[in-house]
This record gives sequence, C-alpha cells and structure tokens, in this order.
Amino acid sequence: MIVVTGATGKLGTFVVEGLINQVPVEQIAVVARDAAKAARFGELGVEVRVADYNDPASLTDAFREGDKVLLISGSEVGQRVPQHKAVIDAAKNAGVALLAYTSVLGGPAADFELAREHQITERYLIDSGLPYTLLRNGWYHENYTEGLPGVLAAGAITTSTTEGAAVASASRADYAAAAVAVLTGVGHEGREYELDGDTAWTFDEFAAEVAKQSGTDFTVNRISGEELRGILGGQGVPETIAPILVGVDEAISRGLLVNGSGDLSRLAGRPTTPVSEAIAKGLKA
Repeated sequence: MIVVTGATGKLGTFVVEGLINQVPVEQIAVVARDAAKAARFGELGVEVRVADYNDPASLTDAFREGDKVLLISGSEVGQRVPQHKAVIDAAKNAGVALLAYTSVLGGPAADFELAREHQITERYLIDSGLPYTLLRNGWYHENYTEGLPGVLAAGAITTSTTEGAAVASASRADYAAAAVAVLTGVGHEGREYELDGDTAWTFDEFAAEVAKQSGTDFTVNRISGEELRGILGGQGVPETIAPILVGVDEAISRGLLVNGSGDLSRLAGRPTTPVSEAIAKGLKA
C-alpha cells in the first residue's frame, strides 16, 4: 500500500489526488486524525486509517509491513519533532518499505529557525535504519498568493527581505507531483532531493506581475525585521512564531530559498508552475 499521512491538508490532498490518477485506489491509504475530513477519500475507495501525530498509540495500526509511506511534516511549529518521531517509530515497528519525508530546502545547510525541526527529523529518520527519501521542499507560491485579494487592497506586499532577494517557489501541486513520483517509482531509497521552482523571482518582479494582472498600482513595502515582527504580533501571530517568520525573510535575503537543482521538475516530469499562474489564481480567489 501507498500511505499518505496528513492527507486532508492542502499538500496531502494534492498527493492523494495524484495517486488516484496513477494507481488503483485499493493500493492507497490515508492517515488522518479526523475521519470525517477523510471521508471523501473513503468514498472513492481509498482506505482511511485514523491516527494523530500527537497520539503515538493511535499510530500503532497506521502502517503495515511493506507500505510506502509519505510523512507530510506537521503544521504545528514547535511540536513537530515529537510528532515526526512518533510516526517514524510506528513506521519502523511496522516494517514499512519506504518512508518519504517532506523536509526543507537545503536540509542541514538551512541555517534558519524554521528548518531546525526538519533537520532533527531528517537525522532521526536516517538513524532509524528505515529506507528513506528526503523531499526537501522549498517555498510554496501559495504562501504569497492565497491571501492576495487582501494584500491587493493594501496596495503593496510587505517584506523585510533585501532588495533583489529572490525566491524559487513552486506550487503545492508541483511538490505533490514529486512526492507521487517517489511513491510510485523505484530507485528513490536513500535519495535527498532539493526541490524548488525552475525560475526564481524577486519581490519587485512579483509586485510588477500583480500590478499587470490586476490593473492596479501595486508595489513592495520594505521594512526592517523588527518592524515586521511588530506587524505580525499586531495580527495575532504568537510571539514564538513571529521571529521564525522574520527569520525566513532573512534566509531569503541570503539566497537560501533558491537552489536550482532541477530536481522538482525532473521528478514531476514537467516544468514547475510559473508564479504568474499562481498570481492569476490568487487574484480570482
């Protein structure tokens, strides 16, 4: 069986849909903590296994010997290390054939705080002795485009990145396609894939494209990291999370979210989605 954890999330949904298009549904299982949210997959014939990253006991029956598992990283920053370790332990005890993990672009070289939990998870997975594949995902287009109508009303995208700083982002669908290729293919054991978009863009280029497509004035509002931290706090972002997000901007300024390996488009079997397409979709939302 091919098993996708976190299957009802945004990335997981794309992965499951991609798998359904490539393999018989009876060969697919999903792990979700809310059976109701996974019911749509069950109606298609996908096996639904209920388990929670935060409940190691619930993971005991989540995997079977010989399964190929995709561990989609948890969304709760600060809680992910014990969550991921619980999944890896359960997978090892079950004797799965492969565990692929959605990590962070750069792996050990990603020296910003958001990457720390991924790095710990990578090391734990490698040390576990399980056959593994590391899918080191870069930034998603949707991080900038999903809330675009609201940002458009403000007339600018706010960032603490330096002028000229670039991001080689890609769509969730692109990253999902890479995961599907690994789960359905062979020869990926022990591989570490650096996944990012084919074309990097700067924030000035992003703003210009938004202005072009929307027909409105749209610019870049560059502020300091401290100012951004204050804005995030005013928006209700927890004090523990705001500096992590500021740290991502600092990482972008240092070129850490551009890799250029070409791994993503090779695995997906097609060019990655241009950010202009994501902007068009975001503006229609």
